[in-house]
Amino acid sequence: MDKLLRRADALLLTATHATPLARRLPRPLAELLFFVLKLARACLFAFVIFASIWVVPHHGIGPVPRYDVLLLIAVGLQAWMLWARIETWDEAKTILVFHLAGFALEVFKVSPAIQSWVYPDAAYTKFFGVPLFAGFMYASIGSFVMQAWRMLDERIERHPPYWMTALLAALMYLNLFTHHFLPDLRWYLGAVALGLYARCQVVFKPLDCERRMPLLLGFVLTGFFIWLAENFGTFFGVWRYPDQFGAWATVSLGKWSSWAMLTLLSFTLVTNLKHVKERIQLAP
Repeated sequence: MDKLLRRADALLLTATHATPLARRLPRPLAELLFFVLKLARACLFAFVIFASIWVVPHHGIGPVPRYDVLLLIAVGLQAWMLWARIETWDEAKTILVFHLAGFALEVFKVSPAIQSWVYPDAAYTKFFGVPLFAGFMYASIGSFVMQAWRMLDERIERHPPYWMTALLAALMYLNLFTHHFLPDLRWYLGAVALGLYARCQVVFKPLDCERRMPLLLGFVLTGFFIWLAENFGTFFGVWRYPDQFGAWATVSLGKWSSWAMLTLLSFTLVTNLKHVKERIQLAP
């Protein structure tokens, strides 16, 4: 499996417009095709997690509850990615930080005093109302950011000073907790992000030529697709919001902004990796 994946990666990373799959198409369509293929490859971790949500029966497998089966799949997948060197240990450590931050947020959100959502099923690996599997859904965001960085040969131009982005990410994370008791500052923090990253561009290679777009747009688009995945997860009853107990309903669009901010947090963590920092140009 790992050899097949490495072969596919090599084909994607070395593709040019002369590649048989690309040369039959006009360049814009060829670049769009390879952009989608590379993003799909970067979603490997998330794809397996959400495919498992779809495949694993609601009642679990034999005596093992569903959440525990999903945890075993997620741990096995992470171990395989390390063994196959699809992710490095440094990358895994960074993902673990985001995993723990996500799990802490989950524990707070499902607590009796807040009850923003609930995990309705029983599990052996469920603590404080949250299955350990839940943290891997956050880890999949970090994995996507890192895999996309490699697959698209990304680099950053005019990145804000690291201390500013770290402070902003920390405030956005804290606001996810404090807005239940204090005024919600997400839109003010969003405005700060807009100003801070206004000139920041991500440069990437969908095929063999560099393209660029505002980094903020990348956060927003990633947040949107995570919102779609959240709808998928709630549809299959992995967790539920209060308005979904009678019948399933679409997750509020307001969650889109939260996921965009969590993507910013994940990217801020990733920028601490040495091989990523080497390809970041700070704003003068």
